[in-house]
Amino acid sequence: MWSMLFKDPVVWGSLLGIFIICVMMAYYAYMFIHNSADDHK
Repeated sequence: MWSMLFKDPVVWGSLLGIFIICVMMAYYAYMFIHNSADDHK
């Protein structure tokens, strides 16, 4: 079952999309926290 699942390109596309969304969320959260904590400009 797992070998058939990981040979499906649709699964890899979904995993790639989820990974990209998580990376973008983490990046924007980091930028928001970094800019909010930066009081001296």
